[in-house]
Amino acid sequence: MKILIVGGTGALGGHAAAHLKAQGHEVTVAGRNPPQAGTPMAAMPFLKGDYVARDFTSDRLAGFDWVVFAAGNDPRHVPQGSDFDAFLIKANHEAVPAFFAACREAGVKRAVQLGSFYPQAAPDLLAGNGYIRSRQAACEGARAEGRAGFDVVSVNAPFMVGTVPGLPSAIFEPYVQWAQGAIPIEPYAPPGGTNFMSFRSLSEAIEGALLGGEAGRAYLVGDENLSFRDYFQLFFDAVGSDVRIEERDMEQPLLPDIAIPQGRGNWIRYEPDPADTALLGYRRRDVAAAVREIAAQFGRVAV
Repeated sequence: MKILIVGGTGALGGHAAAHLKAQGHEVTVAGRNPPQAGTPMAAMPFLKGDYVARDFTSDRLAGFDWVVFAAGNDPRHVPQGSDFDAFLIKANHEAVPAFFAACREAGVKRAVQLGSFYPQAAPDLLAGNGYIRSRQAACEGARAEGRAGFDVVSVNAPFMVGTVPGLPSAIFEPYVQWAQGAIPIEPYAPPGGTNFMSFRSLSEAIEGALLGGEAGRAYLVGDENLSFRDYFQLFFDAVGSDVRIEERDMEQPLLPDIAIPQGRGNWIRYEPDPADTALLGYRRRDVAAAVREIAAQFGRVAV
């Protein structure tokens, strides 16, 4: 199939692009900036555009069989000086459904919207968190644009762990450096935990949603429920360190409290539906393997 991946120059979209290309599909990546040199995406056709600016008109989307939307905006993307809530409404409440409407008008047959697990796994957080409400609006708004002949499926993912060859990571590279002793932060984790999933598992789930996901469904995907202590320990183990992570009820600079919407000390635990997992066909128990890949890619700093 001829597939467009919006957000395909980033980590999750880029991994999905490489995975789908390896399955024999004709993959084009789209984003505000071209793919970084040295990544698998750099060898793929590129379509420049910003969905928030409504750059992806039906004319530009014509000719694609399937679309993967992996470009939802989060707090990192809010322009400096902009009103946070107003930007999220524009980007997620309004621009995402408009993008899927353009896909329908272009004759796209199937589309997958990559979303967040919070609205399904922790709906109690919706009332107090505008960002999570905006992700729910994007998920619901995208699927509302589906019609006969245009299937829209949402795949809602938890904390993601993985890497794309050649692509830097502002999150995972510091974790590896920390585990190697190159960043002077004590080896501790905040209490609590969440569900984690590898990039590889998510790419498989996206492929499964394209191949056979039920139109209009929002699939809550995930893999392993881990404490933050056990999660960080995987990085120390992966670089061969004998350091044991402690649990301390204090903010961790590498996982600040703002990045834990459920609140430090709390959990978001769930088990994905076995029937959905089988339908989408993604692997489980892959988080440790993903961390080892991260350590191999970013473990360049001598201890």
